[in-house]
Amino acid sequence: MTTETKYSRIKKEIGTTINLIVVSKYRSIPEILSIYNQGQRVFAENRVQALLERKENLPNDIEWHLIGHLQSNKVKYIAPFIHCIQSVDSLKILNEIQKHAKLFNRKIEVLLQVKVAKEESKFGFSLNDLQDLLATYKASDFDHIIVKGIMGMGTMTQDIDITKQEFEELATIFKQLKTTFFSTNTAFNTLSMGMSNDYMIAKSCGSTMLRIGSAIFE
Repeated sequence: MTTETKYSRIKKEIGTTINLIVVSKYRSIPEILSIYNQGQRVFAENRVQALLERKENLPNDIEWHLIGHLQSNKVKYIAPFIHCIQSVDSLKILNEIQKHAKLFNRKIEVLLQVKVAKEESKFGFSLNDLQDLLATYKASDFDHIIVKGIMGMGTMTQDIDITKQEFEELATIFKQLKTTFFSTNTAFNTLSMGMSNDYMIAKSCGSTMLRIGSAIFE
């Protein structure tokens, strides 16, 4: 099956109401351009250095997302152009994004990363920590940040029931946060969950944004 067929097939599978983010990590520039030339304009990387290299060598109309763990000292490098940082997992990172977005007179979209996976290596807020943060969060203090929603990853497992349970948990958290903290905020509308090996499960659980790489490129 060709790359074009894979991309087209996945676009049809997920429908028009779910946003597709193509994860381009480890892919060559020609591979990424092959997807770009089919109309895709939103791509994601998980490392800042790779993101900077991609930005330098690919068309300027690409909307870039960062989906990997972000160190606070790296925010300044991507602040001039990044569209969305999906991996915000601390108040410290929020403060850094606000500071550098203000310097460049930009508004940067963010997703709050929630940890539901069992692996210790996964990052993200616990629900309690996130609720504590949002209880004292003042949008006026972060006027260069747009909180679009939450992002989460499931446990790396072949057990579909575990994956579904974790995605259902993320969907519940998203609804709780929307009701409690963002009920009048129409910008808070994104639930980013689901990758190449579990995107159809994520779709069934209410995902509004999928991050797919290997299923498209391999």
